[in-house]
Amino acid sequence: MSTTLAFAREHLRAPLTIVLLVALPAAFVVLAASVLGEFADALGGSLVADAASALGAGWSAAFIAGSLGFFQASSSRGADRRLALSGLGVAGVALARIGASLILAVVAGLAAFIALAAETGIAHPWHAAVAILGFAIIYLGVGTVIGALIPSPLEGSLAVAFIFILDVFSGPGMTEGDGSPVSISRSAADVLISSAVGQGSSAEDWIELSLWLAGSLLVALGVFVASARSRL
Repeated sequence: MSTTLAFAREHLRAPLTIVLLVALPAAFVVLAASVLGEFADALGGSLVADAASALGAGWSAAFIAGSLGFFQASSSRGADRRLALSGLGVAGVALARIGASLILAVVAGLAAFIALAAETGIAHPWHAAVAILGFAIIYLGVGTVIGALIPSPLEGSLAVAFIFILDVFSGPGMTEGDGSPVSISRSAADVLISSAVGQGSSAEDWIELSLWLAGSLLVALGVFVASARSRL
């Protein structure tokens, strides 16, 4: 547990992280909602105001978690191997990393949820909270994979941003129909939009979201296991 908290604290105490947690949710939820609605109209979508604000909260959590996941994965290679060899073991290091990642995802989701709750009423707050956390966990997986493949901070950050932008403009509400197949956060967006407009989500939506979350966490765990293995 102490290792998990140390990993999480390492990223949460960075000044850039504090700025992201404070500024990004407010910018997406408060300032970007009308802009997102205009883009949706241009792309053939049909976002209403509350749904646009809710999606803004989800996307802010996604971007923050994806960025933190990237930096955690890209900066952990050498340190994790040394920790594993020092006695913590590969499994211990990987589990500590995934625990820290979940803490980071919860913090990102909480910041986004608070911004949404402060700006607009939420018809189904618990559904919205789970969906926002879902955005964060899905992008946690994205960020860790990119961090494992692209060690450069600049190139890796651009890769996270590229996938994020592609996802934003291909998701539910932004395009005609149920969104594009390339939208990796579509399951979370479906639940979040329903919670914003006062509708319940189907069992199929919840199952799909659960599968995405489980897959994302397994991918992130695999990245951290690979990072902790000795290459000597």
